[in-house]
Amino acid sequence: MPQQKDIVRIAIQMTGVFPQLIQLDQKKPLSAVIKEVCTCWTLPGPENYALQYTDGVQTYITESNRLDIKNGCILRLTKTPGRCAEDLFKGIQSTESGVRCDSLKELAGISKDVTFAQEFISRDGHLLLVKIVEDSKESNVIMTHTLTAFMALMDHGIVSWENLSSVFIKKIASFVNSAPFDASIQQVSLDILESMVLSSYSLFLLVKQEITTKRLIDHLHVTNQQIQTKAMALLMALLQTAGDSDRQEMLKLLNDKSFRQYICKDIIHSSGTVQDEMAHYLYVLQSVTLNQLESRMKTPLDVYNQEQRDALHKLRDSAFDVESENLSHERRRSLCAKEFKKLGFSNNSNPGQDLVRTPPGLLALDTMCYFATQYTEAFKRFVLENSSREDKHECPFARSSIQLTHILCEILRIGEPASETGSDYHTIFFNQDKLLEELFCVCIQLLNKTWKEMRATQEDFDKVMQVVREQITRTLANKPTSLEFFKNKVNALNYSEILKLRQTERLHQEETLAPPVLELKERLKPELLELIRQQRLNRLCQGTMFRKISSRRRQDKLWFCRLSPNHKMLHYGDVDEDAENPPIETLQEKIPVADIKGLLIGKDCPHMKENKGKQNKEVLDLAFTIIYDVEEYSLNFIAPSRTDFCLWTDGLSVLLGREMSSEAMRSELEILLSMEIKLRLLDLENIPIPDSAPVVPKPPSNYNFCYDFSQTEQ
Repeated sequence: MPQQKDIVRIAIQMTGVFPQLIQLDQKKPLSAVIKEVCTCWTLPGPENYALQYTDGVQTYITESNRLDIKNGCILRLTKTPGRCAEDLFKGIQSTESGVRCDSLKELAGISKDVTFAQEFISRDGHLLLVKIVEDSKESNVIMTHTLTAFMALMDHGIVSWENLSSVFIKKIASFVNSAPFDASIQQVSLDILESMVLSSYSLFLLVKQEITTKRLIDHLHVTNQQIQTKAMALLMALLQTAGDSDRQEMLKLLNDKSFRQYICKDIIHSSGTVQDEMAHYLYVLQSVTLNQLESRMKTPLDVYNQEQRDALHKLRDSAFDVESENLSHERRRSLCAKEFKKLGFSNNSNPGQDLVRTPPGLLALDTMCYFATQYTEAFKRFVLENSSREDKHECPFARSSIQLTHILCEILRIGEPASETGSDYHTIFFNQDKLLEELFCVCIQLLNKTWKEMRATQEDFDKVMQVVREQITRTLANKPTSLEFFKNKVNALNYSEILKLRQTERLHQEETLAPPVLELKERLKPELLELIRQQRLNRLCQGTMFRKISSRRRQDKLWFCRLSPNHKMLHYGDVDEDAENPPIETLQEKIPVADIKGLLIGKDCPHMKENKGKQNKEVLDLAFTIIYDVEEYSLNFIAPSRTDFCLWTDGLSVLLGREMSSEAMRSELEILLSMEIKLRLLDLENIPIPDSAPVVPKPPSNYNFCYDFSQTEQ
C-alpha cells in the first residue's frame, strides 16, 4: 500500500474525452501511470504519450520534475516530446506557408520546455531555424515566430552561441539596423544580440562591428516601449562587456547632455512610471558611469607627486590671498602650516597624509578643488567663517570634505558592481553633469549650515556627519529631478526637522508594536525611572568640582558641592586645585534640602543675568541655580560638562519632588527600556540562569593583541 504522503490527487484531460480524476502514486513509474490512463481511454501505444501541464509554460512531466505536482493540478495527455519535435521539424519544412507558420508558432511556445528543446535540438532543428533566417525569404510573421523559437531554444544553454555563423549574426544585425522595420522582429533581434554579447567577448566584437551605439540610441527615440527596453538592454550589455577604450567611447555618447535630457524627458517623465526592466538598465547605466570615478577613489595621494602637491597648494591659495614670495623659507613654511590648519587638515605640516586613506583617496581632493574653482566665493566664505570661530567650534573644511566625499561614494554606490536585480537609479543623474562634484558642492555648504544649527564642537564631528548623511539620503529618496530641486529640499530639511522625523518614526514604530509589548513597556517605566533617580542621587552624594567664574571671566577658584548620605543637606565650600574628593566634614557651608525653593537653568539664572550679553552659548547651557531659604538666596553653578549638568539638574529635581527632564535621562530610559524588553522577550526555556554573576577572568599578561588604529588613520 502506498503511503498517504506519496499520493497526489490530480485531473488528466485530453481533447474529445471526459477528464479522469486519479490518485497519482509518486512512487510508481510515470510510464506505468501513462499506461493506466491510456488503458482507461482505450488508447493504443502508451509509449507515444506523455503528461504535460495545462497552465502557464506547458512543461512536460518527467521523472526529475514530477515531485512538483501538487494536489488539484490539471495535466494533459499529449504526444511525447520526441513525437512533437519530429512533427514540428517536418511541419517547418512544409511547402505550404500556412503549415510552416502554424508549426513555427507552436514551436515558439513549446520551445520554452527544456525536455522538448533537447529533442528538437537533437534533430538539428535549431540549424533549420538558422537557415530560415539566413535565407530571409519568409514573411514578417513567419520570421518573428522563427526568431522567437530560436531564442527560446538557445536560452536553455544546450547549444553554444559561439557556434553561430557570421552570416547569421549579420542578418540579425540587419534587422536591427533597418529603419523602418517590423517592430516584433526588431524586438526579438535585439534580444538575440544581447545574449550573444553577454555570452563571449569574441561575439561582442562581431556585434560591435555590425551595430553602432548611435543606431541603438535611435531605437530609444521610438514610441514602442518594448523596443526602447530591448535597445537599452543591448546598450548595457555592450557597455559592460567592452574594454576600457570602447567603454569610454560609448560613455561619451551616452553621457551626452542631449541624450541624458532625452532619457529624462521621453523615457522617465513621459511614461510617469518606468517599467522594472527599463529601470534596471537605467540603474546599470548610472552605475557604470559613476564607477569611472572608482580609480580616483581607491588611489591614495602620493606625497611625492608634484601635480598632486600643486593641487593641494592651489586649494590653499584659493582660500587665502596672502603674498608669500618675499618671505624666508622657514617663514613661508610656517605660514603654509597655519593656513592648512585653517583649511581643516589634521596634519597641517603634511596635509597630503590626510588624503592617504582610501576611499575616498584622490577623489576627495578632486571634489575640494572643484568646489574651490566652480564656487570660489562660497569656498572662501566657508573657510574664513570657520577660521574666525573658536578652535573648538570651527567646522574643519578638509576633514569634513574627505568624510563627505566618502559618504557620497557610499550613497551613490561608487565602486560597487552593478547588481543583476538593481533598479534604484537617481533621476537627477540624467539631468546633471558631474553629479558627484555638484552634489558635493551643495552638501558641503549644507554641512556647514547643519554644524551651526547643532552648535557642534570638534567632539560632535561624527554626530554631524550622521545627520548630514540622513539629510542627503532622505532627500534623494524623494527622487529629485534636478540639482536645484535637491538643493531646495535638502536645505529645508534642517536639524530640527530631522529630530522631528526621528521622533515621529520612533512613535510610529512604538505604535506598530504588539499591544502586550507596549503594555510591558509602560509597566517597566516606573521601575527604570526609579533606578535613574537613585543613580542621580548617588552621583550627587559623590559630589562634583565646580569653577567660579568672576565678572572678568577668569576661571580662578574651585569649589566642591555634594549631597549628604541621608539626602538632607547640600554641603559645599572652596577647595584647593589638588583636592580630588574632599571629605564632607571639610566643606564649610551647607543648605538644608528642605529650604530649597526652586531650580533655575540657563539664562534665567541670576549669575547669567548679571553678565547679560557677555556669556556665550556654551556657558548658558551649563548654568543652573538653587534658590533657597525664605530670603530667596541663590547658589550658582556652572557645570564642568553637559553630562554633569544633566546629572545635577535631574538629581535636584528628584530632591524637589519634580520630574526629571534632561536629554540624558530620556536617552538612558530609552536604552534601559530597550534592553529590558529584549531580555524579557528572550526564549529562556530550559536554559539554566546562574544565581550569581560569573567570575571575571584575570587580566592578560600583556596587551600585544591590541590593534593600533592610529596607523590606519595616518
